[in-house]
Amino acid sequence: EATGYGPIFEEEPVDVVYTEDSPDGRISMNCRARANPPAAYWRRDNWEIKLMEQPDEHYSLVGGNLVISNPRQKKHAGTYICVAHNIYGTVISKEARVKFGLEEFPQEERDPVTVREGQGAVLLEVSYRWIFNEFPVFLNMDRRRFVSQRTGNLYISKVEAQDAGNYSCFVSSPVLGKSVFSKFIPLIGEERKYPADIRVKFPDTTALLASNITLECFALGPIPHIVWRKVDATDLPANHEISESGAALHLYNVQYEDVGAYECEAINTKGKDWHKAWLYVESGKGELKFSSLTFADSGMYQCIAENYWGIKYANAELRVICAPTFEFNPLKKQLLGARDGRVLIECKPRAAPRPRFTWSKGKELLFNSSISIMFDGTLEILNATKNDEGFYTCFAENDRGKANSSGYLTITATSITVAPEDTEVTVGGEVVLACSASYDPMLDIAFIWAIDFRVIDFDAEWQHYERIMSQEGSGNLRIKNAQIWHEGRYTCTAQTVVDGDAAYADLKVVVPGPPGVIRVEDIGDTWVKLLWTKGAEHNSPILSYTIQTRHFWSLHEDDWRNASTPSFLDGTVERADVTDLYPWMEYQFRIIATNEYGSGEASIPSLKIKTWDAPVVSPADVEGYGGRNGEIIITWTPVQPWYFYGKKFGYIVAFKPHDGYDWWYETISDPETRRYVHKDSFFLPGDEDFQVREFQVKIKTFNVKGDGPYSLTKVIYYPRDPTEHPTDVYARPVSSTEALVWWLPVKYWRKYIDTEPGANRIFVNATVSQTRLENMLPDSHYLIEVRAFNGAGLGPPGEHCEMFTKRPVMFRKTGYIYGKVYVTGWHFMDFPMPQFGDYELMVRGRYEGGDGPVRTIKLL
Repeated sequence: EATGYGPIFEEEPVDVVYTEDSPDGRISMNCRARANPPAAYWRRDNWEIKLMEQPDEHYSLVGGNLVISNPRQKKHAGTYICVAHNIYGTVISKEARVKFGLEEFPQEERDPVTVREGQGAVLLEVSYRWIFNEFPVFLNMDRRRFVSQRTGNLYISKVEAQDAGNYSCFVSSPVLGKSVFSKFIPLIGEERKYPADIRVKFPDTTALLASNITLECFALGPIPHIVWRKVDATDLPANHEISESGAALHLYNVQYEDVGAYECEAINTKGKDWHKAWLYVESGKGELKFSSLTFADSGMYQCIAENYWGIKYANAELRVICAPTFEFNPLKKQLLGARDGRVLIECKPRAAPRPRFTWSKGKELLFNSSISIMFDGTLEILNATKNDEGFYTCFAENDRGKANSSGYLTITATSITVAPEDTEVTVGGEVVLACSASYDPMLDIAFIWAIDFRVIDFDAEWQHYERIMSQEGSGNLRIKNAQIWHEGRYTCTAQTVVDGDAAYADLKVVVPGPPGVIRVEDIGDTWVKLLWTKGAEHNSPILSYTIQTRHFWSLHEDDWRNASTPSFLDGTVERADVTDLYPWMEYQFRIIATNEYGSGEASIPSLKIKTWDAPVVSPADVEGYGGRNGEIIITWTPVQPWYFYGKKFGYIVAFKPHDGYDWWYETISDPETRRYVHKDSFFLPGDEDFQVREFQVKIKTFNVKGDGPYSLTKVIYYPRDPTEHPTDVYARPVSSTEALVWWLPVKYWRKYIDTEPGANRIFVNATVSQTRLENMLPDSHYLIEVRAFNGAGLGPPGEHCEMFTKRPVMFRKTGYIYGKVYVTGWHFMDFPMPQFGDYELMVRGRYEGGDGPVRTIKLL
């Protein structure tokens, strides 16, 4: 009677071995589960393979089977399980492993195996068969030779002369249809005889009940006779079989009575050897018991049996049978529905088997075309009205009993009572759109605003939008600092958990939109011709246009400036001349439209253009002076960067003696250069010149288009070297580190200590006849020298002036702040020395402005 059931595996995945050169290029892992409703998914190494959420180029599902296309060992090797899940529970398939093989043998040469004849030999390899000397000559197994099917190793109990040769391990897989073999291994024999020595020893073994196992035992030495026995038993189990000349003992359909110790004994002419190990038999057995079953105990259960050899699953579904109950999921006491809408009232009791459902309104059973009972018991009411309000009861009944639950249905209606109205606003202005609604007071209401169907985020857009809740049932919208992009259709939605209503209004921004694409029609040296298309008027005619420019040397991206035009640009024009531009300068243009409400948004900037023509300005502040040995130095202030127009822009410097006829010309290619030095002995003043020689200098700009105007001609002078020295030099110390020097219309150094070339130098204006010397050392003897200086160099020195900087002495007891101060102009002094206590002697320079640095001497 149940409507569904939990999943039951009909086919589970199995282990797969894949070789990367397989012609199919894919792996298929089968999984088929019977369930209602159906569902299944896959896991690899405990990670869910989510093909719907995370598509993968390698994984795909065919039915319930997992297909791996172009498998890669690093990505796809691992353990896979199939999980089947539906509302009744979940079951997990047994594990299936994806392995990759067979790989080729390494190509390195194999070391030979040397044994004495008669001794046993072991060639360790993972293999099934062995080649002797050449393919396809395979070794035949007999009493002397044995290949372990567990390890793949080749054992020869007694090596004879005929066994000497080359051996190769041959691995083949019937499942994969692939074979590989190793490099040949030389076997060299020497004749001697040894007692039996068991080398293949079966370990302690645990087997599942009813499974088949094989125990291996083989000895080296002269051909041994192998005897099998079960310890503490007279005979081997009846289900046994011995093969491989006694080296393999097979036990089929293992039972509990087969448990015990097994022993193999190897005997030859030189002696014997034996080995013993235990066989254990296990099975999975367990019980899950329930007490006080509840409906929540229903579901899928799996018994998992696991040991060293693997894991197995057994599945079962538990379904608890019970009478219907609404204890855990009763109908809501207050039910709500929207007028003219679809109303669904769910009825979900716990019950097994599935109950039969009936509904009533008040005391009347429901059978109506507008009302229907769905398969799961849900009541559906279409086009609900106020007449559908009332008490509704759901009845659930099965063969175990019956139950019911009731609730009251209220039909509500939410409607807009005050709708927003179409409105106009100017750029930067503010407007409020009203919206109010009537609704059931038992419900909460929310007002949602959208512009052109995009919901407004009031947190992110707070600078322009604000929700106003002036009273209950209203949700007005305030738009602040309106911009062009705020124009559009605004929709107000009043929404409750049951229903909602909506109304809209159009907002128009009454300033012009940006003009269309700007095209530069013609370009001159200081002018351009522009064309543009008219932008949107936005409900008010355009009265005028403003053209703005931005050139290459603008300070920032928003450094737009109003351009010059020959005439006023009214709202009807769509072309204009822009004048007063810099020649050979890169420009961009944009246009702004204006109506009676204000100026609109600027157009998209035009493409960058460059004006034409030769330079029109010259450098300023042309100066100069004569230097040494015929040097003439000329300086100027370069033109501003926006005048660096044209290719190969630079300066031409022209100069000549005042009484000369021909000009000298020099070309400067760097437009930022501000100084030029020219050297020529011809420029030195001659006997006919009094004290200086005059020169005329002028500078102009140039580029490939031509030359600009010259600057004003500047007269500069080349002087003779100074011939007179200052007189009446006098110096007076001011402090221990400073002095004042006078002379009539200065280099100073310590006498006996500093050298004259290393003297300190101070340069003062020619109109000054005194200066202050600083950073001198206290208590020092200084020499001071004064010279005249001009562009030609230094004149002869005046008479040296000597002076001493000052020095004071303070004598105080150690640890005390105050003491006695002595002032002297000498390098030494006498003072009384107390008989007791420690004293400090501090010497420093003193001057009108304060004390100099201190030198301290401790007297103990």
